[in-house]
Amino acid sequence: MEQKHINLVFEKYNSINELQPDDALLLRKAIDATGLAYAPYSKFNVGAAAKLANGEIVVGANQENASYPVGICAERTLLSAASSLFPNVAIDTMAISYKSTELESDHPITPCGVCRQTLHEFQLRVKQSMRLILAGEKGEVYILSDADILLPLSFSATDLQ
Repeated sequence: MEQKHINLVFEKYNSINELQPDDALLLRKAIDATGLAYAPYSKFNVGAAAKLANGEIVVGANQENASYPVGICAERTLLSAASSLFPNVAIDTMAISYKSTELESDHPITPCGVCRQTLHEFQLRVKQSMRLILAGEKGEVYILSDADILLPLSFSATDLQ
């Protein structure tokens, strides 16, 4: 038997004020995008903002539906918009934040499993990794160098061959 290890390495900042200006701007756009969310059931508004390789910035927000699980997360809303507006353009960095009337937005959140898989597939398609900035409206900020860090031992098209 051989033992294998998976290490998760990321940067942790105490607040948005410690970020580089471009990262802070992108995170503020993600926080602002929470206002675009339609989340009357969970009351958990998620916003995402991405800087594309061509310099464009695209935002997305979660869109719920009374017929669960028809809703779509902010990350996948953003990926759909970016792919439609700028086909095959990579995303350099995506920031994700949230706001809730039920709890304080004071710590980072990570994408759900479906979004992790979708981010993985997007990176494979455009042949470039994307950085992730994860935060609430205040508090600590995490920066991951590659979205695939969140999906070790991932499933992809090569598994279907």
